Amino acid sequence: MRLRCIGFALFLTFIAAGTAAAQVSPGNEFVRERIELVRSGNGLVIEGSHISSLIVLPSLYEQRNNDLIWTNPESVNQLLDIIRTIGEDGLNPDDYHLSQLELLQQKIAASRSPDPALQADYDLLLTDGLVRLGYHMLIGKVDPVELDDNWNMDRTLNALDPVLEMAGAIDKGAVDELFIELEPQADYYQAMKGALQRYRAIEAAGGWEAVPSGETLKPGMSDARVIALRKRLIVTGDIPDTDPDSPEFDDVVEAGAKAFQRRHTLDDDGIVGAATIEALNVPVEARVDQIRVNLERGRWVLHDLPDEYVIVNIAGFNVRYIRDHDIIWQSRAQVGKPYRKTPVFRSEIKYLDINPTWTVPPTILNKDILPKLKKDPGYLAEKNLRVLDRDGRPVDAGTINWAQYSGSGFPYLLRQDPGPTNALGRIKFMFPNKHLVYLHDTPSKSLFDRTERAFSSGCIRIENPFDFAELLLDDKARWNQESLVEVVGTLQTRSVSLPRPVTVLLLYWTATVDDDGNVIFRKDIYDRDPAILAGLDSWFKFRSRPVIKAAAE
Repeated sequence: MRLRCIGFALFLTFIAAGTAAAQVSPGNEFVRERIELVRSGNGLVIEGSHISSLIVLPSLYEQRNNDLIWTNPESVNQLLDIIRTIGEDGLNPDDYHLSQLELLQQKIAASRSPDPALQADYDLLLTDGLVRLGYHMLIGKVDPVELDDNWNMDRTLNALDPVLEMAGAIDKGAVDELFIELEPQADYYQAMKGALQRYRAIEAAGGWEAVPSGETLKPGMSDARVIALRKRLIVTGDIPDTDPDSPEFDDVVEAGAKAFQRRHTLDDDGIVGAATIEALNVPVEARVDQIRVNLERGRWVLHDLPDEYVIVNIAGFNVRYIRDHDIIWQSRAQVGKPYRKTPVFRSEIKYLDINPTWTVPPTILNKDILPKLKKDPGYLAEKNLRVLDRDGRPVDAGTINWAQYSGSGFPYLLRQDPGPTNALGRIKFMFPNKHLVYLHDTPSKSLFDRTERAFSSGCIRIENPFDFAELLLDDKARWNQESLVEVVGTLQTRSVSLPRPVTVLLLYWTATVDDDGNVIFRKDIYDRDPAILAGLDSWFKFRSRPVIKAAAE
């Protein structure tokens, strides 16, 4: 991606470089006064709007000898156009001083001899607005660490080290090109921007009316409520805009109902029951917000992606293996139950285990296994679990008084040997993480046919794992389906290292766009969207942790 070669420091470099050679302007004295206020920590408020950039902005103006920066009218117009249309990214123009900038622009334009103080205010607001834009595009508005202590995909940008000899974006009138470099260029992000535009158009046209509740609507029925259903499906393009007043649940309505159900990850049986009615009646404003939330997630993680990576969509119950921008393998997945959430993090797959053993993790031991053993010691044999001491030596389970153990302090290990009933299946894919979460096979294959697949204790269960293993090992002469199955047949655990580590991203998307451009809405199974939406709708602020290395902003 082009963002690999620019970064936030280069973004700031463009601002500084483009101002180095300009002539001293009448605004010099007023700029200096305002910069001194910022440096003093007393704060600077212009037309009711705070200057937020307390380190970068003063540095830029001091490098310029406290002169005006925005002397190229083309750059000013480009920035204002970007701010006016920033809603396309799901962000708020007010975060970048739009109202104040337009007011000052009008005042300056109305004067034959513009007030130097107004010019200084205008210039500073433009600069602060651009710094805020760059921050949001490269970091995001909401700090994911504040929402999730386990977040490990933090972005801290390179130290501010402007290269003054570079041609500047502002001086050249290239602010629009600079913004393109800052914005995530990943296909997902751009497709979601298109989705937001479509749903905002629906919102502007009045949205959709609710489909009245009542008995289940089925193909072949004639019911006045089908008219409302038809009109609802027409609005989102699930059926063509024909015969909207017909009460007949015909083939067109059935096909539209199935398309809608697929787009909202419901059972696509064409029968419109309570769950489908509920999804149909979610207001368009809520769908707009859902898209905005996922655009924000994109700004967190879609910069500097490697050429090869595995991406898990926890909320989408799927896994994809990407190589050179192409999907070379994908699978349905089972993820953690709402009370055993699969965590969001980044790691690297380094090796795989064929015929893995399964040692019961502490959480599952304490909350699931021990309570069952107290009621039925035969549960061990039922699940093919062996008892070992901490040195791995077998222990006779009949000698253990299970009732005396609860929670911490359990002195044994419970381990399941390789085989068809092993909880990890026949193969697991290993990447270091403190959560003890991995991708693996499963004996519970029938659960893949469910639409919602939050069944695990946190790990990610996948279909067709040996296809995945063959691609990861990338050596068909040594590792192909036959050789992998041959090792499985030995029932002996074997670890095989990958020829190169492969990045794995465990992410959480509740809205996506499929290959045909259809917007897919998913249930927020872990209730994570509301906190992000609240952050998006709040006032601008820099995060409390450092953004730029060796700086406080």
